[in-house]
This record gives sequence, C-alpha cells and structure tokens, in this order.
Amino acid sequence: MTPEELRVLRGGGTLRCADVPKARSLLAALASRFGFGGFLRALPGIPWTKSASREETLQLALPAGSVLRLDNANGATQIVGEDRSDIRLVARKEARAESEESAGRLAENIRLLHREDAGGALEIEVDVPGRWSRRCRADLKLHVPRGTDVHVSSANARICVSGLRAAVRLSSSNGPVRVSDVVGNIAIQTSNAKVHTECTCGKLVARSSNGKVELAEHRGSVDAATSNGTIRCSLVALNERGCVLVTSNGRIALELPEQVDGDVDIRVDNGVIRSAREFPQSARERSGRLRGTLGQGGAPIRLRASNGAISLR
Repeated sequence: MTPEELRVLRGGGTLRCADVPKARSLLAALASRFGFGGFLRALPGIPWTKSASREETLQLALPAGSVLRLDNANGATQIVGEDRSDIRLVARKEARAESEESAGRLAENIRLLHREDAGGALEIEVDVPGRWSRRCRADLKLHVPRGTDVHVSSANARICVSGLRAAVRLSSSNGPVRVSDVVGNIAIQTSNAKVHTECTCGKLVARSSNGKVELAEHRGSVDAATSNGTIRCSLVALNERGCVLVTSNGRIALELPEQVDGDVDIRVDNGVIRSAREFPQSARERSGRLRGTLGQGGAPIRLRASNGAISLR
C-alpha cells in the first residue's frame, strides 16, 4: 500500500472518481486478510476501537424460595452448584468506545441489579445504558448452593450450568447451552446454537431451531427437537416417560441401555433406518418405518426425521 493510498483510507485525502475501482479492490484485499470487523476496528475514528474492562464481585444471600432468575443479554453466563449457603457473583464488564477513558466509563456504567421478589426468588439483571448496548457486555460466573432452581435468559452468548441438584430452565437466542452434572428437570431453548448436556438425570426437554443437540449419559426421560441439526442421545437409564427425538433436516443417533423396556416407533421421510437392536418377529418394518418392542415394552421411544438417517443402538 502506497503512502497516498493509506492517507486516503484514513480519511486524510480526497478520493477521485477514477480511484474508486482501485479503492474497492484495496478494501476487499484488506478485509480478506484481516477480517471485515478487524479491518474496521483498525481504522481511526471508529467508535469501538478502544476497550476497557472492570470486575465486580457480589455476595448475596440465598433467597427464601431458593430460586435464581438471571437475565444477561450480552455476555456469557456460568453457574456452578457448590456446597455453600450463599451466592457469589463475579462479573467481568467490558465496553468499547473511541478512547480507553470512554470505554472505562461505559464499563463502569454497566450495573448488576438484584432484588428478591414477593415469591422468594432472587432476580438478577445486567443493566446496560440503552444506546450503548451493542458496545457493552458482562460475563458472569455465579457460585450457588446446589439446591437452587436456576432460570437463565441470554440473547447473544453461551450459558454453562453444572453441579446443581434442582430444576434448570435456560433460554438463549444466539449462544450455545451446556449443562453437566445436574440432577433435576431441565428445559433448554435456543434458536441458533448448539445444545450439549452430559451426566444429567430427570426430565430433559431440549429445543433448538438451528443447531445440534447432543445429550450424553442421561438418566430419565428425553424430549428433544431441532429444525436443522443432528440429534445424538445416549441413555444410561430410561423411565416410563420415554424418549422422543425429532429433527427436520439432520440425523438422529440414539444409544439405549443394554436392558430396556420400550415400544419403538421410528419414521423417516427421506433417509434410512439402521438398527443394531434385535426385535421379535412380530415387529413390523417397511420402507421409512420401523416398529417393535424391546424387553417388556412400555416406555415410548419415538424417533422422527424428515431428511436424514436414523440409527438405533
């Protein structure tokens, strides 16, 4: 890049009409090398060039109802269940602005609002100045008693929950959700990201519009669905509520316990069915459908795919 080209890009020169094709080619090359976002942040005068962070720690009493509701729109949230009697919240608040001083002021203006409602639930909200919401975020880590019911809502970041012995309800628009070592009913909703659970027990409901669903080593019942993505599920134990897995565009792979009592019903519109399980002769099988009984039967095992293969082990 010549000094004159650099001066024009930085706003210090006048771009002539004849130079427009050359400038476009130069901009495309720079964006390809550094990424469009990185290229923009490198230019002077762009308001999000500089960043700053602040850390805040809160010690909160466990609410009377042992329920935590958290709303964190623009930041990652991690919740860890521990043998303790209070709640410890550590927040890393970050902001971008035209200077480090301005970014620091924005980060300081990110507030952690908390109150206990009439029902005995602790409500925590990350409050960001409205017009600066896209330049600010707060990553939270909470250490809570294991018996705390947790409800988390997030728009643009991941949610991780582990170590609880209580109900969990998680919602994210554009961020992955991960749950591990939780005993209790679990409900997960995400629009454009992956769902992963591991070593869980209870009633598990998972929904994703555009993302994979991976459920490993679960005990209890499962109800999982995604519009565009693969579903993989392995069960250590299955209760009477059974297992329902549905996807519109993707594969389904289900691994059952060696000994299981269930009524199997598998359907696929455009794909194949593969089963490593032995069914009695009374099982009916035809193109796109497989039905049969495992053990003594009872628990429903329903698998549905519109466009994708289904495998049962």
